[in-house]
Amino acid sequence: MRKTAVITGASSGIGAATARRLAAEGFNIVAAARRRDRLDALVKEIESADPAGRRGFAEAVTLDVTSEESVAEFAARLPECHVLVNNAGGAHGREPVAEARTEDWQVMYDTNVLGLMRVTRALLPKLVASGAGHVVNVTSLAAHVPYEGGGGYVAAKHAAAAVNDILRLELVDRPVRITEVAPGMVKTEEFSLVRLRGDKDAAEAVYQGVAEPLVADDIADCIAWAVTRPAHVNIDRIDIQPQAQAAPHKIHRS
Repeated sequence: MRKTAVITGASSGIGAATARRLAAEGFNIVAAARRRDRLDALVKEIESADPAGRRGFAEAVTLDVTSEESVAEFAARLPECHVLVNNAGGAHGREPVAEARTEDWQVMYDTNVLGLMRVTRALLPKLVASGAGHVVNVTSLAAHVPYEGGGGYVAAKHAAAAVNDILRLELVDRPVRITEVAPGMVKTEEFSLVRLRGDKDAAEAVYQGVAEPLVADDIADCIAWAVTRPAHVNIDRIDIQPQAQAAPHKIHRS
C-alpha cells in the first residue's frame, strides 16, 4: 500500500522540493498551498517525471493554513494521511523589536505557529488511524538560536519548535512519529525576497559571498530520509546548515 504524504506550503521552495522528492520515494502526494496555479504546475511536473504512474498519484489542493474553514474543509475531503509535512510559514521584516510592525508578527504567528497547530489538529486522527503516522515540522535554526533583527521570526519559530516537542510527549503512546527539521541558510526563490519586502538587491545580498548556501533539495533530502526510516525509529530533530555557516549570525563570506 502506498502511503499518502501531505505537504503544506508546497507551491514553492522547500515545500515543492519535498513534494517532488517524496513522490520519487513512492508516496502519494497531496500538495497544499494557496497558489493553485503553482500547485497545478508542480503536479503536472511530478506526473510527467513518471508517465507510467509507478510512483503513485499527485494532487493539488488549495489550502490556507490561516483559515479554520479552509483547514476543516481540507481535512474533511482527505481520505487518509500517513505523513504530514508542516512547511507553510515564512519571515516578514528584519526590523529590531523597537521598530517591529505588529502586522508582520501577526502574519508570522498565524502561519508558522497557528497554521502548524490547525493542520496538525485536523489531520491527527487520520495520522493515528494510519497505524504509522509521521509529522515533520519544518522550523529553522532561528527556532533555537536568537539573532538581532530576527524578532518576530525567531519568536514564532521558537514557538513552533516548542509545539513540536510537546507533540512528541503527548503522542508517545500512539503510532505517530514527530520530527523537527531546522534549516539554516537556504537559498530559495522567495524566502528572503518576501522577508525584505520585494527588494531583489537586498534579498540577493543575503547570500553574497557564500560559496554554497543550501538549496531546497537539501532540506527535502533530510525530510525524505527521516520519513523513510523504519516505523520504530523516530528522528527527533535535524539541524542543517551550509558548511560556511556556524550559526544564524556567523557566516563565512569570501
